[in-house]
Amino acid sequence: MDIYVGSIPFKWKEKHLTELFSPFGTVTSATIIIDNITRQNKGFAFVVMPNEEEAMIAIEALNGTEHYGREIIVSVSQEKSQQKNKKPFGRGGSKRKFSGPKSGGSRPPRNR
Repeated sequence: MDIYVGSIPFKWKEKHLTELFSPFGTVTSATIIIDNITRQNKGFAFVVMPNEEEAMIAIEALNGTEHYGREIIVSVSQEKSQQKNKKPFGRGGSKRKFSGPKSGGSRPPRNR
């Protein structure tokens, strides 16, 4: 089962997530999402646990717990297709198209 972990401390590494989830069962992988430009942890991660029952127990036990002054959010990860109602950051929903110069004509001379 894929698990979303949000609001994680920026100093955390994958080993912190593995250590946090391991008492509840086997952890297949722990991946912290990193910003490509700043190389800073984006504040969320994904943990994979193969046993669904163990994963659900971990989610219930860890959701809302505080770590380094931050209350983490732990939930079942959703597929991107299930998040289709969310608008991308920075887009107001209007789809403006670039209307460049029209073909077949030349520009009028500039007044100086």
